[in-house]
Order: sequence, then C-alpha cells, then structure tokens
Amino acid sequence: MDLLEIQGLSTYFFTRAGVIKAVDNLSLRLQKGRVLGLVGESGCGKTVTALSVLNLVPYPGKIVSGRILFEGRDLLALSKEELRAIRGASISMIFQEPMTALNPVFTVGNQIAEVLTAHQHISNKESGLAAVELLRSVGIPSPEKRVDEYPHQLSGGMRQRVMIAMAIACKPALILADEPTTALDVTIQAHILDLLSQIQEEMGMAMILVTHDLGLIAERSHEVAVMYAGRIVEQAETRELFANPQHPYTRGLMASIPKLGEEGRRRLRTIPGSVPRLIDLPKGCSFSARCDVKAAQCETAPELVEVKPGHTVRCWEAK
Repeated sequence: MDLLEIQGLSTYFFTRAGVIKAVDNLSLRLQKGRVLGLVGESGCGKTVTALSVLNLVPYPGKIVSGRILFEGRDLLALSKEELRAIRGASISMIFQEPMTALNPVFTVGNQIAEVLTAHQHISNKESGLAAVELLRSVGIPSPEKRVDEYPHQLSGGMRQRVMIAMAIACKPALILADEPTTALDVTIQAHILDLLSQIQEEMGMAMILVTHDLGLIAERSHEVAVMYAGRIVEQAETRELFANPQHPYTRGLMASIPKLGEEGRRRLRTIPGSVPRLIDLPKGCSFSARCDVKAAQCETAPELVEVKPGHTVRCWEAK
C-alpha cells in the first residue's frame, strides 16, 4: 500500500477577479522511504499541493475536490482535532523561509519542545533536553547555548536546521520540504541538502521535495513529477525522466540547464512566452501557446497517458 495517495486534488482560490485554479485534478502516489521531486516554474502549484496535504491552504484558497489518503486514511475527511494530531507528528513540513516560519518571540528550543509536548505528552524538562539533542543531531554547534537563542540570533543556515529539527522531532513517516534551500547561499544549500538526505535515509521517511532546481532533483529523488499551470504534465522514475523526457515542457526545462564543456559556451535555450494566468487558462493544452510541436489536436486538453510502465505524460505527441 502507498504511504500517500492523492486522487484528483483540486485547490482553487476564490478572488474578486475570478477563480484561480492553483491545483487542478492532481493525482500522485508515494511509497514509504521514497523521495518524490515536485518540480516546475514558480506559480505552477507546487507549494499549494504541499499545503493541501496538511489542509493548510490559506484564505481565500479552498480544496474543492479530491482525496488525500495517508496510510489509508482520507485526510480531508478528518476532523480538525484528528488532523492536528497528524501535523508535526506523522507528517511534517519544512517551509522555504524559516525566518517567517519560526516565531520571533520564542526561543528555538521552546519551539522545538512545543512539538514534542504536543504530540508525545512528555514533561517540559524532558522536551527541553530532547530539543538540545535534536539541535545536536542537525549539526548546530553548542546546542546547549543555541537552544536558548531566538531566530534572529541565528544565521539562515542555522534557522533552516532548526526547522529540520522541528520536522523530525516526532520521527514522521512523511516530510514535505518546500524549497528548503531557497534563501541560502550555495555552500550552505549543499550542507542542508546532505543533512536532509542523511536523515531521510537513516529514519526511513518518505519525502516530497518541492523545488524548481532540476539538478537537485536528479541527485536526490527516486521519482519526479513535473507541474505546469496547476497540473502534472509528466511523471516517471528519475533516471527514466532524465534519459527520456517526453513532454515539451520537460524537455524545455532540461535544455535550459547550463552545461560544462563545449555545450556551456552556447547560448542557453529558453522556453518562449510566459506561464498562462491561472485565472484565465487557455482552451485545451495549457502549454500549447509555448510549445514547439503544437498541433490542431492541442485545442483539446490531453489526459495523462502511460507511455512506459511508471512513466506518464500529458501530451498528444507522447510516444
């Protein structure tokens, strides 16, 4: 049985200007211990997908249809109390900007301890000691001192390590990592990603890694789902996707990656045009206006089809 199965998820934002279809009829599966890379341009619906799993979509957003099955239970059918017991315990989320995700008026130790006392019902003393050990486990030096410091007293890399410590405090089965290295410099990014990979493997957790960085996905995920305009346009095992990309959008993303050597001296390819407004999606295939293989049949929206076992594509030209 899959650890997580998303069936036909649609999350819309109801604004005065109209309905924004941030996530539209999305389906995904994730097995225990696996890493799924969710990739695409900014605004394609990656973060909203992750927030929908925990039913944390901000107003005026609303999950309008679908099912989110976690260990066989539909999360969307649970009460607020039942869902609160799962958040932070069985499913945790690492947000992309820790400075806004962490509470500025509480020490980092207090915030980690709060997760433990809420879900494991241990004493304040025990949770305080556990917070120190969690900081130590994510590589923060002098954790006995740092546990009493506030978020603004820590560097960006340390704050992200605190977020990871909070996420793994209750040894969850699933972590949702929403662009966890966006605000960090390249060297710190590598350290954070190595730490996440190490913890994920040691604890046997599943992970959805949300990012726009294909290089990161290639190194650290077992499978990849490519999103465009609120929908999955291609999904496959990582090696298969990079060896045999089928959707024109996926090929365009890969062609835009800088390459070392002779290729690196050529001008980078770009995808023409821009992402359509989710409030006014075009008829048919949402990528057709930017596609170099557009045909008459693209006026009708394609469905996801399996071109190889485990490799699905939303394109009329896929073979």
